[in-house]
Amino acid sequence: MNLLEAVFLGALQGLAEFLPVSSSGHLALAATFMNLGEVPFLFDILLHVATLAAVCIFFRKKIVSLILVLARFLSRRPREGDEDGMRMIGALLAGTAVTALIGFAIKDVAKNLPPVAISVLLVFTGVLLLVSSRFKMSGRTGSPGVLQGLIVGAAQGLGVLPGISRSGSTIAASLLSGVDRRIAGEFSFLLSIPAILGAFILELKDADTLGNTVPAYVLAAGMLAAFVVGYLSLRFLISLINRGKLGWFAAYLIPAGITLAIWFGVH
Repeated sequence: MNLLEAVFLGALQGLAEFLPVSSSGHLALAATFMNLGEVPFLFDILLHVATLAAVCIFFRKKIVSLILVLARFLSRRPREGDEDGMRMIGALLAGTAVTALIGFAIKDVAKNLPPVAISVLLVFTGVLLLVSSRFKMSGRTGSPGVLQGLIVGAAQGLGVLPGISRSGSTIAASLLSGVDRRIAGEFSFLLSIPAILGAFILELKDADTLGNTVPAYVLAAGMLAAFVVGYLSLRFLISLINRGKLGWFAAYLIPAGITLAIWFGVH
């Protein structure tokens, strides 16, 4: 993998990680078309870490707020209004637990999906976004509860499969389970933080292997591209979520998925 390829894959990761089009699916398909062979899994995870940094910066005020709420709860000095923050924390913990269970269960399947299957899952993501975009906003504007956290966490676990968008599936699951549209995007990306960190820690054992296949400066360039493009994509997506425009991406995913499925089926 050379510098330009790493920057391209990093930019693609930053674009597709937040836009609901499946970053892992696009990376896998791009690697196939570019004849890169299998992209090192840890390289994929490090690109996710770069986009995770964009999430942390974008939602820094909310993250700090939740940390303070938790600290006050543990010190038994709650303030008025902390109940909503603790509800969000409970939902995040429940969602993270379910994500881990499902992610571990299907991890090997995700690594070995053929391109034609990934293409079909792109179509599935498009249909899911189309359905959720027509779902009416919930009247409640508070944080999601534990049950909603479990539902959205399950969607995030299935997002391990290339072709199923993590952001798209979690935002859609949030909307369909009654989470307010303006909170759905925030909850989806906050839930991604422990999932990405956990995957990164588990794959650290492959760091030596990655160093032998991807030079440090190439890796750094890919991560920088993922961070910059990811931050800009996140700002754009949050705006679309608030306006109820997620269905726009179905116009790309469904035809692209069908076309690629036919292509890979024939070849």
